[in-house]
Amino acid sequence: MIEVKEMKETIATANSVFSQVTEMKHEQVVFCYDHETGLKAIIAIHNTNLGPALGGTRMWMYQNENDALTDVLRLSRGMTYKAAISGLNRGGKAVIIGDSKKDKTEALFRKFGQYVNSLSGRYITAEDVGTSTKDMEYISKETKHVTGLPESMGGSGDPSPVTAYGVYMGMKASAKEVWGNDSLSGKKCVCRVQVMLEAT
Repeated sequence: MIEVKEMKETIATANSVFSQVTEMKHEQVVFCYDHETGLKAIIAIHNTNLGPALGGTRMWMYQNENDALTDVLRLSRGMTYKAAISGLNRGGKAVIIGDSKKDKTEALFRKFGQYVNSLSGRYITAEDVGTSTKDMEYISKETKHVTGLPESMGGSGDPSPVTAYGVYMGMKASAKEVWGNDSLSGKKCVCRVQVMLEAT
């Protein structure tokens, strides 16, 4: 009886995974696992009609694996739309399940880089919440399909300042829409942001 119950739960979970992938119209979802390094990651490629998928790798301590799947599917679809309106012709995302403050190792990121490399350029990774330029450097030892490398390696470096500038410009555009000018002087704005803090 227990085996039958476990099988039914496995089937229900599999159906749930494919339901989510189908509903959001993803092309490919890759589950990455490595016992030795402790890697648990999901790469989601939403749409490559305009070019290879590009999206940062988020490292986050999800409450469960289904939350990680939901997040990566949602984020990768969002990347497709964000890239399309920006003329970048990309769309994808990855998440690593883990605590970025204590689970990071060079071996883990290099193993992840091997998974990225196995996609032969269909997905290009980059930095995101919980990951850093140093992590991208480790990934680059296994694949060329990575961006956001340290400036010392000829990369673009930490993208956080550019992201922050984008938030600032969004606030100015919102102010112009609401008050008729883009000045933020004397105005109160509320933004929901997630700050990336990286120990140096």
